[in-house]
Amino acid sequence: MKTLVLGMGNTILCDDGVGIYVVREVAARFQRRDVEFDEASVGGLRILDVIGGYERVIMVDAIQTPDGEPGEIHRLSPQDMRVSLHAGSSHDLTLPGALALGRGMGMMLPADEDFVIVAIEVEDVLTFSESCTPAVEKAIARAVEVVLGALTSEYAEA
Repeated sequence: MKTLVLGMGNTILCDDGVGIYVVREVAARFQRRDVEFDEASVGGLRILDVIGGYERVIMVDAIQTPDGEPGEIHRLSPQDMRVSLHAGSSHDLTLPGALALGRGMGMMLPADEDFVIVAIEVEDVLTFSESCTPAVEKAIARAVEVVLGALTSEYAEA
């Protein structure tokens, strides 16, 4: 199954780059011809250009929830992502909205059950820094293992 492991974020905004850092480490440790690795800092409709054509996606990104503790790791699906921090226009749809629109246009996109989101609770996504906060930095190794586990279990089931 053609798989994309996608690190999301911006590496100059403190914890916002955590998804990219995790995926870089996974890419260094996991090599298969049918698995590709990429980095992106887009959302809404623009994400369709990145994930189109893949049968399976593992997306790694920063998340901030009201009760979350920095460094916590969540395994989610697109349907868990109901709100968007930047939903000011039709170009900033939620992930489920963008996927539905892409599918409606006939794009080849992974089904929700083949779309895994590994989200790391973060503390600071506004400060200019190329380093993560200590709790988020500690979570990177654990998040790498979660992604490797998702990749390994997917291939064991295939």
